[in-house]
Amino acid sequence: MSDLGSEELEEERENDLGDYEGDRNEAGERHGHGKARLPNGDTYEGSYEFGKRHGQGVYRFKNGARYIGEYVKNKKHGQGTFIYPDGSRYEGEWADDQKHGHGVYYYVNNDTYTGEWFAHQRHGQGTYFYAETGSKYVGTWVNGQQEGAAELIHLNHRYQGKFFNKNPVGPGKYVFDIGCEQHGEYRLTDMERGEEEEEEETLVSVIPKWKATKITELALWTPTLHEEPPPADRPGQEEAPRAEGTGEPGDEAQALMEGSEGDMDMRPGDEDADMLQDESREYSPDEFRYDTDQGNVNFEEEETRQSEAPE
Repeated sequence: MSDLGSEELEEERENDLGDYEGDRNEAGERHGHGKARLPNGDTYEGSYEFGKRHGQGVYRFKNGARYIGEYVKNKKHGQGTFIYPDGSRYEGEWADDQKHGHGVYYYVNNDTYTGEWFAHQRHGQGTYFYAETGSKYVGTWVNGQQEGAAELIHLNHRYQGKFFNKNPVGPGKYVFDIGCEQHGEYRLTDMERGEEEEEEETLVSVIPKWKATKITELALWTPTLHEEPPPADRPGQEEAPRAEGTGEPGDEAQALMEGSEGDMDMRPGDEDADMLQDESREYSPDEFRYDTDQGNVNFEEEETRQSEAPE
């Protein structure tokens, strides 16, 4: 995957393509500072070395996107900022024309991702901040997905555990600001559907179901968790993450004292602390989708579409 500039290399491999004003070396190659207008309408102003963009420069695409940063032999490499036509932008490290290293991505909905990148994807340690709810995911990413030990932090509580394919799996705990923790584990189960839905949809949706085991006082958290067998399926397309279930909290202290009967909807980030009322009951949510995507624009897909567009 490339950033809208996949064709910029092809356009300038021949020194006689496009208009150029600037320095040249004895061999007639572009060398030093110069300005170029490519045949596809893109422009570049910055440093050249032996006919190739090398050093600091600004590349402007005809669709409004632009890259401001370092080049090495015609490729984005080093520190740079890429601004997309929709206003989103990436600021950080590049390697071999790809987002690689540490960087920050600013989305058009004011969400941000700050952390490690590998070959254009979120990979390693990183933090995704959800501007609409104030929640954030702090933990490990693998090939663009939330995966590994992490915390999902909300306004008055947090979930600490292990994630796979953007879903919580295995042992974990909810930590509440009122001074207690609920321990348990997430088990993957098939989602219940009505008869009409079963006729129309043949694919089985898998959702995590929380089973509480005990309530304790607050304790320090470490990311070392028991190994759980991962689900067999995982998507191949990276999507922008989404946080769900960050509604208003209930009266947590009162819930702890009184308790209640019956099953409760349980989802990470649901700030209804009534889940603390029964330590051992399995919770079967009707509409639980701990898919952290909430319909936001998929900016990584947008990058791909823009990169495939003719320059």
